Amino acid sequence: MRDAVIVDAVRTPVGKGKPGGALSGVHPVDLSAHVLKALAERTGLDPGTVDDVIWGCVSQIGEQTACVGRYAVLAAGWPEHVPGVTVDRQCGSSQQAVHQAAAGVIAGQYDIAVAGGVESMSRVPMGSTFAGGHFGEPYGPLVAERYHHHRFDQGVGAEMIAAEFGLTRADLDQHALDSHARAARAIDEGRFKGQIAPVTVTGPDGEQRVFDTDEGVRRGGTLEALGALKTPFKPDGVVSAGNASQISDGSAALLITTSEIAAANGWTPIARFHTGVVVGADPVTMLKGPIPATEKALKRAGLSLDDIGAFEVNEAFASVSLAWLRATGADGALLNPNGGAIALGHPLGGSGARLMTTLLHHMRDRGIRYGLQAMCEGGGMANATVLELI
Repeated sequence: MRDAVIVDAVRTPVGKGKPGGALSGVHPVDLSAHVLKALAERTGLDPGTVDDVIWGCVSQIGEQTACVGRYAVLAAGWPEHVPGVTVDRQCGSSQQAVHQAAAGVIAGQYDIAVAGGVESMSRVPMGSTFAGGHFGEPYGPLVAERYHHHRFDQGVGAEMIAAEFGLTRADLDQHALDSHARAARAIDEGRFKGQIAPVTVTGPDGEQRVFDTDEGVRRGGTLEALGALKTPFKPDGVVSAGNASQISDGSAALLITTSEIAAANGWTPIARFHTGVVVGADPVTMLKGPIPATEKALKRAGLSLDDIGAFEVNEAFASVSLAWLRATGADGALLNPNGGAIALGHPLGGSGARLMTTLLHHMRDRGIRYGLQAMCEGGGMANATVLELI
């Protein structure tokens, strides 16, 4: 019986998704090509043996349109016979790409696949794909009618989740401070060095430099400073820019094959793709999907919460990961142990692969047998994945 194993996983450092951000001068296709080349170099992969490159991207417009996955293959200099496809499951796009790659390997449609994703939010701003007004809304009149013309707004949903779970502004801001502190500690202890492929970038002064450290991590924050920030989604709300994920640029890639093919190539995989699920959830609050996705994944895996040694739950907003923590009863010390998207950033279509890369390396470094990743997604969905250390 065929299985799916992850041989290696690599990512760029995450840059601030704004003009002047460290990666803002790099085209998203070239950024994708960078991790593809790094993955091949690290593993000794012959790119010509890759059956497909499955690539997540959310804002598929402008520089990210026309199948960024295919152009990434060409930009990497890989053979023309290697195909690429682009997946959009909103913020979970590259986690979904991993699911599809693993399913293809297990089914025998692929022997070797690469999954990952990219988002350059400095060059293709969030919301570019639907401007409203003349261009219309993406969900159409029937969906609007079904949900009584509620706003389909993630920030509003995050406020609703905070209210539902009784989360205060101080709860959210402290969660944000913890995320930055964990990320800073991980950087200081060198935990990310083995997973990051540094990028040579050109600065505003025209000088080239090596970008090798996640750009959004802030040190020395305080509850008082965070508490002074505005709450844009609700006048008396609790969600602010300080306790939400950062707009970011980044890319990540994973090499997926079977145990047998890995052995034949002399590869020692990091982990086995144990279980992957996806669920739908209420599209108005939108972001509670990781809760039922976690339950479904554990049930399908035949595992309990106590079997999991590390959790990566995307910090789209602090209320999302805190609600997940309260609903599941998981140990907060095991949640995003190296910081989350509030500190490290959230390059949309690349985030699922970034989280999985960080989770895999953490599992290997700490000898953790099972890890679980879950991501909330626009429209009310969530992927969850269980990985098993080899």
